[in-house]
Amino acid sequence: MFHRSALSTDFYELTMAQGYFLERNNPKVVFEMFYRTNPFGGGYVLFAGLHDLIDKLEAFRFSPEDIAYLSGLGIFTKEFLEYLSKYRFTGDIYSVEEGTVVFPGEPLMRVHTTMIDASLIEGILLNTLNFQSLIATKASRVSLAAKRGSVFEFGLRRAQGPDGALSASRAAFIGGCQFTSHTLAGKLYDIPVSGTMAHSWVMAFDSELESFRAYAKLYPGSTILLIDTYDTLGSGIENAIIVGLEEKEKGNTIGVRIDSGDLSYLPRVIRKRLDDAGLEDAFIVVSNDLTEEIIQTLVHDGVPIDSWGIGTHLVTGGIQASLNGVYKLAAKELRDGSYLPTMKISNSFEKTTNPGIKQLYRFYDAEGGAIADLVTCFDEEISVGNDYVFYHPFAETEFFEMKKERYVRIEPLLNHVMKDGKRLGGKPCLKTLQERGIRSLDTIHKTYLRQINPHIYKVSLSEKLKALKIEILVSHRRKAAKIT
Repeated sequence: MFHRSALSTDFYELTMAQGYFLERNNPKVVFEMFYRTNPFGGGYVLFAGLHDLIDKLEAFRFSPEDIAYLSGLGIFTKEFLEYLSKYRFTGDIYSVEEGTVVFPGEPLMRVHTTMIDASLIEGILLNTLNFQSLIATKASRVSLAAKRGSVFEFGLRRAQGPDGALSASRAAFIGGCQFTSHTLAGKLYDIPVSGTMAHSWVMAFDSELESFRAYAKLYPGSTILLIDTYDTLGSGIENAIIVGLEEKEKGNTIGVRIDSGDLSYLPRVIRKRLDDAGLEDAFIVVSNDLTEEIIQTLVHDGVPIDSWGIGTHLVTGGIQASLNGVYKLAAKELRDGSYLPTMKISNSFEKTTNPGIKQLYRFYDAEGGAIADLVTCFDEEISVGNDYVFYHPFAETEFFEMKKERYVRIEPLLNHVMKDGKRLGGKPCLKTLQERGIRSLDTIHKTYLRQINPHIYKVSLSEKLKALKIEILVSHRRKAAKIT
């Protein structure tokens, strides 16, 4: 958001791009993005960052200052720098829709372009999708733990820099947060903004009661009083009740916020004090280093909390530093116009990629629940009314049959979203993406959404794709055997 220079790429991508340019080796290729394991010990990822990425790719330019910097390095030729000065991303992108629940190993995005194009955008693509998908997933876990109650994103001051803060606010809203404290994110993304007060507000007045009255006078109808500056169950709640009753006479409702102490005990006592005073409509907001595990426990125990303010553990990913999304070459155009399937072969079968241009299908039962996902070759005919064999992506002999009686709907998940470097269709608002995320989560059985030890959702390969993968592996092994 702050800096959209095409220099937002790893340096080796530029040196490789120059190599492709000077060697006249710039074939059309297909790259795909996927991730290997679920974050947070969970069972899914909520895909986010797509439309932010499209914005960045449409604006991806090397400015005169960028060219001057690269020239000063003494590495790049005049001809290549001239090429970069006119560079525009001109590829096609097929992607899962933003706000869709996805799983490890399945293609989330295909990039159809030239080798130079594909190289230059790798950094910005992975940076955008990995981080925003991580935070959107975290937010969805928080929202589910709160039983989709009111969740405030309060993470600006602990986020990883200004860019990280903006991206986190955007992704957190898609994941299920209703409000952000980040004013710029509110402006840029049309996210509802909200805030309460700091302890310094209370301490700036001669008395706690005076500070509460002043705030209620300034912001009637949106008064949330921070009651733990001095004595939560003493002056804090007592002064809040005084102001709450004064505001009730004016037709206004107040809230109280707790930012310290025992969040299982304090809200119970405060709820009773408020109710006994006739402030049944007053609501309770809690913060203080919350995680989805803490929220889930408090909700399960029936603690009377109405809203949750979560910052650090949400916008940073908490215990999960990153999403392990990768970007790999899947196919390369030959001179006759056909595409040669390619794959990375590793000693670890789990890191061996799936070859070729692919499509991803989701199968649904009669109740609208997602049953399993099938990764296929892009030209396979997949339609309702047929039996299919689902092959394990790693284990060569494991499979199951998807009988036609078991499912009623099939949805292709990779859709054309960019053509010739331009967005296809309109840009959805974040509220639309949030709603899509809710609908997508609702199709996934709760066993896959558990916070701890979730069931593993099945992502499988089609018979044709499995055969292609084995064929390439066998061919490679035979060639290796001849060499040795």
